[in-house]
Amino acid sequence: MNKEFFEAVKMLEEEKGISSEYIFEKIKAAIISATRNSYGNRDNVVCEIDPEKQTMDVYVNIAVVDEIEDPLAEMTLEQARNYDESAQVGSFIQLTLEPKKFGRIVAQTAKSVIRQGIREAERELASKEFQSRNQEVVTAKVNIVYPETGDVSIEIGRANAILPKADQLPGETFTPGQLIKVYVASIKEDGGTSYANITRKHPGFVKRLFEMEVPEIYDGVVEIMSVSREAGSRTKIAVGSKDENVDAVGACIGPRGQRVNNVVEILCGEKIDIVRYSEDPAEYISAALAPAEVLSVAVDESGAKACRVIVPDSQLSLAIGNKGQNVRLAAKLTGWKIDIKPLSAANE
Repeated sequence: MNKEFFEAVKMLEEEKGISSEYIFEKIKAAIISATRNSYGNRDNVVCEIDPEKQTMDVYVNIAVVDEIEDPLAEMTLEQARNYDESAQVGSFIQLTLEPKKFGRIVAQTAKSVIRQGIREAERELASKEFQSRNQEVVTAKVNIVYPETGDVSIEIGRANAILPKADQLPGETFTPGQLIKVYVASIKEDGGTSYANITRKHPGFVKRLFEMEVPEIYDGVVEIMSVSREAGSRTKIAVGSKDENVDAVGACIGPRGQRVNNVVEILCGEKIDIVRYSEDPAEYISAALAPAEVLSVAVDESGAKACRVIVPDSQLSLAIGNKGQNVRLAAKLTGWKIDIKPLSAANE
């Protein structure tokens, strides 16, 4: 029985990632707590577990006295001599309890305490897992896809989380066992339990993907200055270089566009505009409105971070974009309010 018990603990350690020391401590506490009920809830029950020898001993310390006042915790010298001939008044006798003789209620109580301890350990492991990966891109395994809600249960390391339908890209589907990239946007603590906000829509997801894909960003030569995103449709990302010999935009695009294409593939074909950052607002805003051609940018001198942009008449719809998307993303990217006018209207 002992061999099977210790093998079960080892399997639990491997499957759940919970240390055997922690499990043994919970088991000892559970057995002591359950057994105490049979001894008036006194503190004289002891449980010792030796994983190396694969032994578990449970015993009750009974005091040797002249006159018994507490039958559950005391015995006379005559009774004690039946267990230990050298017993003396004031000493203790250890009465060994056989685990197999524990009552059903004791066993059920122990099981309940052990299960609770394992759940607490799992929550603690999940909390540590999420905290260590906060605001990072992680590879997750799809466990369950819930057809009623569209939510997806995923596994991140040894922790489980939910990718809500609202945080998935439009039209994407998942299958159990599939490996996907997700972004841990934030961690929320509730009652000692950590919950991760898992998403594929956050602008930080795109930023982290480029950091993983572009060595120059990882090395700190190229810096991502800003990201604006309408997930599933289009993203604009502004980059700058700390080395005049390094082209920030070219580094992000990569040889034959391989680097940006790798990111686009993870984002299910989402369009990405890579914009060159500039300290000059006019240059920055012009670049942010790409692929449209910009003739001029007039900055509001009042300091309101507003500007008027003039574009050729033929470029107006391109500058504004479908349903205003291009100018909307450019405004989010730069932090400027942008008013676009065609050249003909400007002349008038």
